[in-house]
Amino acid sequence: MTVQISDTSPDIEEILVTGYRRMTPQQKLKRVDELTKAVQQLALARIRQQYGKIPEREERLRLAALWLDRETMIKVFNWDPEVKGY
Repeated sequence: MTVQISDTSPDIEEILVTGYRRMTPQQKLKRVDELTKAVQQLALARIRQQYGKIPEREERLRLAALWLDRETMIKVFNWDPEVKGY
């Protein structure tokens, strides 16, 4: 017995899986890159909405703080998200 927890119908899911299986590794990496960039653009839009006009460096730091832990942000960028807020 299979339990479906997706909102995608089994027929469409089969088409998607078949398509992914036919992709070359390069095509799969390109798709992952495109999706990652899309997620980053959405995150930047939220940051811009939340903080308004801020310097590009601060935008990038706030974006990085969504993915990196506090210790890494301090060590690598000398920027503490708990002090600056994220």
